[in-house]
Amino acid sequence: MALTASIIVPTRERAGYLDVALASIAPQAAAAGAELLVVDDGPDPATRATAERHGARYVAHDVSRGLNAARNTGIDAARADLLVFVDDDVAVRPGWLAALLDADRRAEPDVGVLTGPIHARFDDHRLRCCGREGPPITSQDHGPDDRDVEHAWGANMTVRRAAIARAGRFDEARELYGDEQEWQDRVRAAGGRIRYVAAAALDHRRAGDDARLRALA
Repeated sequence: MALTASIIVPTRERAGYLDVALASIAPQAAAAGAELLVVDDGPDPATRATAERHGARYVAHDVSRGLNAARNTGIDAARADLLVFVDDDVAVRPGWLAALLDADRRAEPDVGVLTGPIHARFDDHRLRCCGREGPPITSQDHGPDDRDVEHAWGANMTVRRAAIARAGRFDEARELYGDEQEWQDRVRAAGGRIRYVAAAALDHRRAGDDARLRALA
């Protein structure tokens, strides 16, 4: 039976975050017939052990080469045509993968990217704020209805392999921030669309000392 999707999780020396991410993703992947792939940007025994404990396939760079290089390595290693990229510090919500697979089945051929809500989540420490500003980590919410959007954050970014054929691979020379945005600009310039899927939600986490205001600032 053909794989429905390849879920690709780039990571580097964050086994604690990765453990939570994979614990939320692995059951959905198994239920949907998707593969789970961890791309380690520099080999780390704790990361490998975490990946294997959750049944993920493990691929590692010999040395750190950056996030976009890890994404490209995931593209090469993946066996499905639907490539579901997430960050290592997320926890997916119930129905996340099913919503993406359903959206992929329904989407027109020119839809190259699918995304969904990204909710900020702070574990261990309460974040006090006045309520007027946005959360100090990447988040997105385009409302309760599916629709086309201009860009999608890489924490929740599903890519059809046909979009890579049209727009090329991720630019490995890009710095960390804006790395996925430049590639999405190429997708749109090639006539592709980015589709927001309201039911494909996940949490973007900060935990432990990372959830303290000093670290977030």
